[in-house]
Amino acid sequence: MTTRALYIVVAAIGMAGSGLAAWWWQQPASPAKEAALRVAESGRAPAAAKPVSVEVVAVRSVTLRDEVQAVGSLRSRRSVVLRPEVSGRIAALNFRDGARVRQGQWLAQLDDQLPRAQVQQAQAELSIARANHQRNSELVAQGFISQRSLDESAANLEVAQAKLALAQATAARLRMVAPFDGIAGIGNVHVGDYLKDGTDIVNIEDIDGLLVDFRLPERYQSHVKLGQTVRISLDALPGNEYSAIVQALDPQIDANGRSLSVRASLDNRNGPLRPGMFARITLELGQRTGSRMVPEEAIVPQGNATTVWKFAPAADGKSGQVRRTPVQLGLRRDGWVEVTQGLEPDDRVVTAGQQRLQKDGAKVLVFVPAAAGKPS
Repeated sequence: MTTRALYIVVAAIGMAGSGLAAWWWQQPASPAKEAALRVAESGRAPAAAKPVSVEVVAVRSVTLRDEVQAVGSLRSRRSVVLRPEVSGRIAALNFRDGARVRQGQWLAQLDDQLPRAQVQQAQAELSIARANHQRNSELVAQGFISQRSLDESAANLEVAQAKLALAQATAARLRMVAPFDGIAGIGNVHVGDYLKDGTDIVNIEDIDGLLVDFRLPERYQSHVKLGQTVRISLDALPGNEYSAIVQALDPQIDANGRSLSVRASLDNRNGPLRPGMFARITLELGQRTGSRMVPEEAIVPQGNATTVWKFAPAADGKSGQVRRTPVQLGLRRDGWVEVTQGLEPDDRVVTAGQQRLQKDGAKVLVFVPAAAGKPS
C-alpha cells in the first residue's frame, strides 16, 4: 500500500514538471532563453561578442572663413537706349552693330530739311532786327526818334535771337550722338524708316566696367562695408572667379523681404563678361582659426539632439571603445561640418558602421578608409 502511494506521488510530480516545461518551451524566445538553449545544445557557454568594424576619422583643425552667398545679375556701368525726341524719317545712320562708338559721335540723323529752313529764316530775321536796332541807336543819339522806338527795336532783336535759338535746338534734336564711350548694340531701324518720338534705335553699353546688384539678409548689414571685396562666379564661365568692390549700400532696408541692397563694381576692360549674366556672389565676413571639422557622415541625429560616436583607442591603436557624444554644429563646407561644442582637435569620430553600435562602451575594430578630402 505504501509503495503504491509513493508511485502515485512520483507520477504526479513528473506530470507537473512536464507541463511546466511544455509551458516554458512555448513562450516567446528571450536572450536569456536563447542562451540557455544554446548552452543546452552545445554543452558550453556562449562566446564573447565580436568587435564591430568601423571607420574612424580624426577631427581636423582648420581656418574657416565666415561667408555669405547671394545671387545677382551683371549690369553695364552705363547704359542707354538711343531714342528720338521728335517724330521723323531716318536720313542716315553712322554706326555698325556691335561696334565701339565714341562720346559725341553722331549715330543717327533724321530728315532736317524743314528745321534747317527755319534756322535760315530765323537768321534772316535776326539780321534785320540787329540792323534796325543799330539804326535806331544812331537816330536816338541824334535826337531824331524817341527812346521808346529804341526799346522796341531792342525787344525785337531779343525775339529774333530767341527764334534762332529755338530753330537751332529743333534741328539739333534730329541729330543723335553717343553720350559716352561704349559699344553699340544691334540696331532696330534702317535708313528711310519713319519713327515716332520715343522709338528705340539702338542701345549703347559701357562694359569696360560692370556693376552687380545683390541682396543680403538684414542681419548682415553691420558686416558689409564700402570697399569690401566680394568674389563672383558665373555659370556661363565655370571655373573662373572674379573680384568686385562694394561700391554702394542702400540706406533703406527693403520692408518686403527684410533685405539690404548692395552694389559692387568690377573691372572688365577687354574682358569676357557681358551685362545680363547670372552671377553667384560670395562675401567674406571674417576668418576663424582653429575651427574643428568632421565629415558629415559622422553626424548621427538623435531626436532633437545631434551626436557623434567618439572613439577611444586601445593600446594597439587598431581597436578600442566608442561613446555617444552630443555636439553643436556650425558651418558646412564641401562635405565637412564645423563642431562648435563637444569635440577637441585630437578626438577621433566614427564615420561608418554607426548603425551597428548600440550602447556606450561597445568594442570596435578600426578599418582604415581611403584618405578623405580636407575641408576648404
